[in-house]
Amino acid sequence: MEFTPEQLERMRQIGLKLDRAGTFWHEGVAVSHPRLRQALLRWLDVRDDGKDIVRLDDKRYAYVTVEDAHLRAKSARWDGDRCFVLWDDDQEEELDYGSLRLAADNALYAQAHGRLRGRIAGAAHHAVTERIVEDGSGNFALEAAGRAWPLKNR
Repeated sequence: MEFTPEQLERMRQIGLKLDRAGTFWHEGVAVSHPRLRQALLRWLDVRDDGKDIVRLDDKRYAYVTVEDAHLRAKSARWDGDRCFVLWDDDQEEELDYGSLRLAADNALYAQAHGRLRGRIAGAAHHAVTERIVEDGSGNFALEAAGRAWPLKNR
């Protein structure tokens, strides 16, 4: 059975939402199963047009409303002058220093896994900010990976 593009678009609207705290909601009900939540986090993606989705493959995906960030940092650690972030999808990667942004509430945001927005707060925030310095003119930078990375405002 073939579906029209309009039918496919309607089917992709499944009522999925990811709130600021990292809770998934499906049609107003919290997704409470831990492995389903982890799968949804790992399926998060952003289409080329900027729409947030959960993607199984190139043809099978559904839209998700993301309130703040796709991922939240569970922890951050330094290995020499390199910072590694463990995101709440349980994947660790080196911080994308060039994408680091400072929000009005002092939370840090950075790209995660290339296309996702990651929020760095709590204990991870403390670990990252131990290497933030002021340059004397009121601007801040993260000293990492052999250089100073300016913090941009979100």
